[in-house]
Amino acid sequence: MVSLLGLAFVVPARGETAAFDLIGPKINVRVQRDHKTLPIAQVPNLQAGDRLWVHPDLPDSQSVHYLMVVVFLRGATNPPPDNWFTQVETWNKSVRQEGVYVTVPAEAEEAIVLLAPETGGAFNTLRTAVRGKPGAFVRAAQDLLQASLDRTRLEKYLEAVRETSATDPEQLKAKTTLLARSLNIRLDQQCFDKPSAQQVPCLTQNTDQLVLDDAHSQNMVATLTTGAPTDLIAQLSSTPNARSGYYSPYIGAVVDVVRILGTAHTAQYQYIPALALPRHDELNLRLNNPPSFRNPKSVLVVGLPPVRPTVAPPLRALDAAQISCLSKPGLVLAVDGAPLVYATEMAHDFVLHVEAKSGAGFDLPAKADAVHGGFGIENQPLPAAATNAEITGILRGDWGFGAFEGPHFHLRLSRPGQWLVESKDASALIVGREDILHIKSSDVSCVNEIVVRDEAGKETSLDWKTLKPDELEVKVPLQNASAGSLKMLVKKFGLRDSDEVPLHTYAEAGRLDFFSLHAGDSEGVLKGTRLDEVTSLEVNGMTFNPENLSRANQQDELRLVSHDPLVSAAFDAGVPIAARVTLMDGRALDLNGFVEPQRPKLTLLSKNIQQEASAPMIRLGNPEELPQDAHLNFFLKSQVPETFPPNEKVELATADDSFHVSLSMKDGNLTLQDSKTIFAVLDPMKLLGPSAFGLLKFRAVGADGVEGDWQPLVNLVRVPELKAVHCPTALPKAPAKTVATEREPEGGASTKEVTAPIKTATEKDPADKNSATNPQCVLTGDKLFLIDAISADPDFANPVTVPDGFVDAALSIPSPKGGTLYIKLRDDPATVNTAVVPMLAAQP
Repeated sequence: MVSLLGLAFVVPARGETAAFDLIGPKINVRVQRDHKTLPIAQVPNLQAGDRLWVHPDLPDSQSVHYLMVVVFLRGATNPPPDNWFTQVETWNKSVRQEGVYVTVPAEAEEAIVLLAPETGGAFNTLRTAVRGKPGAFVRAAQDLLQASLDRTRLEKYLEAVRETSATDPEQLKAKTTLLARSLNIRLDQQCFDKPSAQQVPCLTQNTDQLVLDDAHSQNMVATLTTGAPTDLIAQLSSTPNARSGYYSPYIGAVVDVVRILGTAHTAQYQYIPALALPRHDELNLRLNNPPSFRNPKSVLVVGLPPVRPTVAPPLRALDAAQISCLSKPGLVLAVDGAPLVYATEMAHDFVLHVEAKSGAGFDLPAKADAVHGGFGIENQPLPAAATNAEITGILRGDWGFGAFEGPHFHLRLSRPGQWLVESKDASALIVGREDILHIKSSDVSCVNEIVVRDEAGKETSLDWKTLKPDELEVKVPLQNASAGSLKMLVKKFGLRDSDEVPLHTYAEAGRLDFFSLHAGDSEGVLKGTRLDEVTSLEVNGMTFNPENLSRANQQDELRLVSHDPLVSAAFDAGVPIAARVTLMDGRALDLNGFVEPQRPKLTLLSKNIQQEASAPMIRLGNPEELPQDAHLNFFLKSQVPETFPPNEKVELATADDSFHVSLSMKDGNLTLQDSKTIFAVLDPMKLLGPSAFGLLKFRAVGADGVEGDWQPLVNLVRVPELKAVHCPTALPKAPAKTVATEREPEGGASTKEVTAPIKTATEKDPADKNSATNPQCVLTGDKLFLIDAISADPDFANPVTVPDGFVDAALSIPSPKGGTLYIKLRDDPATVNTAVVPMLAAQP
């Protein structure tokens, strides 16, 4: 039908007269049913027994007398009886003033009005034509009615587009989109890409394609309606797509009207269709061709509503799950599914019936609003019965003479409420940028405005949108803000006070890259930047605390340790984990992590120190000490993995990691006893060098570089080479020579230099009370600087300490008792070692 309707607004390409652009006469019609009278615009269908008031609204200057015949039809194969034809002489004074009443007979199915110039005998001629071919007029009545309804939708659309362009051009796109949805009109979105002055012409062009989904071209419609249609109609009727597919139902209706009314032509009369556009009680007729008052004279065929049972419009809520705020001024409930509700007056007297949980309901006036895409609700002020926060609304109205119930709606009333900030966003407000915040509440539909207020009281309006019925997405601009407290104010329709949501903004935090730990470990490693701000990390309810922070490759590595006794068995290898990192300023940030496979692990089974062939002069007092010039043989057993891989290594290092070495099978210092047990040999002088000393530790290093835990191995000490002790037999008078620094036993921190000449055993030093019993001797050897202190007794009652930087090969010491010296090495001053050194007499 759109193709035919479109001709009313567009001039055909061949200079033909545009379709249905001629204004015809008016006919006033009212329908009475069960003591209730409605204008024809509000009547979608007639029923048997309806009483029609028909009044031809012709001008007083009407020069041609029109005979009006009201006809009822009852099917294509059953001609109507003579008494179903009502003759109305429109020039009659009583008819012009009062009109006529016609009752719909039983069994009637269609109703039409014929307007023909009076020629004498016209009534009989028309009646004979209808009775002779009732099917032609039945079909014409149906197609004319459908064409009239589609034309009404189109005119509603065009009128609204032009009005919006004139009064609210900025909202043209938004309103036209809703309008097209309401009226089921095809909308070309590309029209909105054109300049403003070209948008309305674009939206209103090609009207033959707007209403119907499969509209035919304008030229074809012009050919069908004004050209020689016989061959084309025959071709259309023989194709499988006639009346469907490429040829829309409206094109079929046009074809039918042209063909059917063409078969009723006589030498005296020709029948032309007239579209009836109802407005209140008026049928405004639109003609496709100018009527002829010469033979064959033109008979206008006008369709009336069909005689059918009432079928309510299939209105439906656009989103049945949507929650609408009844407190919102100008509330529009989105409804579609029945374009005639918006385009015609057939649906009328709507209300929104509100049902509260308390049981008391109330009605609010509602009105179909195609431009806004739904029904506008007059809700200001709300009645006192509106007390419940959650309520249900039902759209009710009349379709013609009968009441019907439309869709149901979920409604809320504005109430003060609490808002929950998404946990992932609670710490995401970083100054210097715009951030996104997600907040949740059951009152989302009633939000009117959201502002943020800083500590100085300055308020800024925020952009926001609804994501879910209970969730909002809010954009918070913090480009020029400072870290601190903020207050977000959520304003709702109808409420004076806002809901307050406290927020906190933060400075840019360090970067958190990744957290990993190995299965079976109680510690993990966090990588990123500014990790000194981390106070704790939580995974699966277990807390890890910072232990050691290091920096490598321009990023921080923070070792975190958990003291939970269950942590070692809490994580399985290969499983991703979600960690929550807490910073010093209170923020908690989420971070992904991963559980790595267990680290390699070795157990020390035994160890043995191999000395040189000759017995050492210094006997170490601690069996856990390894002389630097000795070899250490030790056995290890693999725990993880169960067998020792050939490419796994054993790393050794000093406690401060200053010296380290890797032992491997390839280098020959690891040998498998079996698949699990490894024999290792360490030559410290060769592998660690002469400067290494202190506690040695070992760990396994897998082929993939994964390192096991450090474990203690042995204490490495450097030992001087002692040669002999020279003691004098007499006390020569010789100049004194400073040979050592004497430390007061267990005394203060201060030391003093002792000036002691090389004496004979019989000479006494007046300054030394013990000189008679402890004559001074001289110890010779290499690397004596490795000695920390030396004494003639195990209690170190009168020790001699070796000063820093001592380079001599001789050291003055007390005379050994029984030939044994007691020595504390610089590498382990806590252990007392013994030395039996050859005693030689000093030369006089």
